[in-house]
Amino acid sequence: MAATISCPVPPDQRPQEEFTQLSQSWFFAWPRHRQIDLDKALLLSWMLIVPLTVLIASGSWSLRHDPIRLVLAGAVSGLILPMLLLIRQWLGWTYVHKRLLSERVEYEESGWYDGQVWEKPLSWRERDLLLAQHEVRPILGRLGRAMATTTGLILGGASLCQAL
Repeated sequence: MAATISCPVPPDQRPQEEFTQLSQSWFFAWPRHRQIDLDKALLLSWMLIVPLTVLIASGSWSLRHDPIRLVLAGAVSGLILPMLLLIRQWLGWTYVHKRLLSERVEYEESGWYDGQVWEKPLSWRERDLLLAQHEVRPILGRLGRAMATTTGLILGGASLCQAL
């Protein structure tokens, strides 16, 4: 049915194609299937950055003589990388979600900022709505939970650093 509808939007700018590209991307596929897959990737990124953040924190005169606070400060500051990764994923998936839910597709034909708008036919809107509700919305939910958990860990760790 989609083949019978003439669509002026270049194939790589169509919302369904953008969804497919994001889904197949190594980075954006982390939250695609299960929360545990996303958590593992974020934990790995945190574990890779913690030695660097502990090294940087060791430059502090007050932390240098307090190893518990030094490691805790490095561990908490290491959570910034997973949070930045989550924000980038959130922005990408939110963009695709918005494009799937929209009744119109904004696109550029030549790349010279000649923005055009094409109204989706009903069949495309229905497919895009199903894709947005059943594929992208759960991904955004997983990302939201991971961001809330990371924020809680940052706040809890920072409070613990102050309490010690």
